[in-house]
Amino acid sequence: MKKKGFLRQKQYVIAGTLVIIAAIGTTVLYSNKQEKEREQLEAELAEEMNQQSDPEELAAVEDTEQSAEASAVIPPKETEEDSTQTAEVAQETETTEMTENTETAAEDAQTVEETAGTGQALHFSAEDGLMWPMEGNVTINYSMDSTVYFPTLDQYKYNPAIIIEGDVNDKVYCVAKGQVTGIENDEVTGCTVTVDLGDGYSAIYGQLKELNFAEGDYVEAGHVLGYIGEPTKYFSVEGSNLYFELQKDGTPIDPIDFFE
Repeated sequence: MKKKGFLRQKQYVIAGTLVIIAAIGTTVLYSNKQEKEREQLEAELAEEMNQQSDPEELAAVEDTEQSAEASAVIPPKETEEDSTQTAEVAQETETTEMTENTETAAEDAQTVEETAGTGQALHFSAEDGLMWPMEGNVTINYSMDSTVYFPTLDQYKYNPAIIIEGDVNDKVYCVAKGQVTGIENDEVTGCTVTVDLGDGYSAIYGQLKELNFAEGDYVEAGHVLGYIGEPTKYFSVEGSNLYFELQKDGTPIDPIDFFE
């Protein structure tokens, strides 16, 4: 009896073990089947979605991409307000440029004027000295303190200049830098040229002819101003000569004190 009971119990154990093994195998097979079915379903869905893609949506996507590229190249269309503002800015720029050009032209003209005027600023002082206007003897000296004798007039009178003996056609030189401010035909001194030396000084040359400069011209020391001409009737006895007078603020002064 005990042996039969043991065998029966062993059969139960074996049968239970087989049932558990069968259950585990069934579960594993079912899980593998579900996994394969899920993968197959996902593949079918993906293929169906690719086949059913809407061509219009694809075209819309392409149009959107092309529009984006075009907007990066083509500027946005100007509105009427933008066009007005652009025109106003361009007009203001043109006006500014015209104003600047006008100011520049005015400055250039002023510069030219200053160069012709103050650019040739004249300065003279006693220390600068004068060069002799020509070679020759002084036949009548400067004399404003007492009278001196004039042979042609046969009388004594004051002399605001010096009379330098010379020959017709002898060169007459500028005694210093200056500007020709006057040319006139005087009855006593003939063709007479006045040159402004600056700082109130003026040099006056008389008895000239064939001038090399015109009124307004600038001259330098040593330039040939002109030539000795025939003497006027007031110097017929003295003969051909140069009349040379130096003034300071319109008053005659002795040029001998300034000659080198």
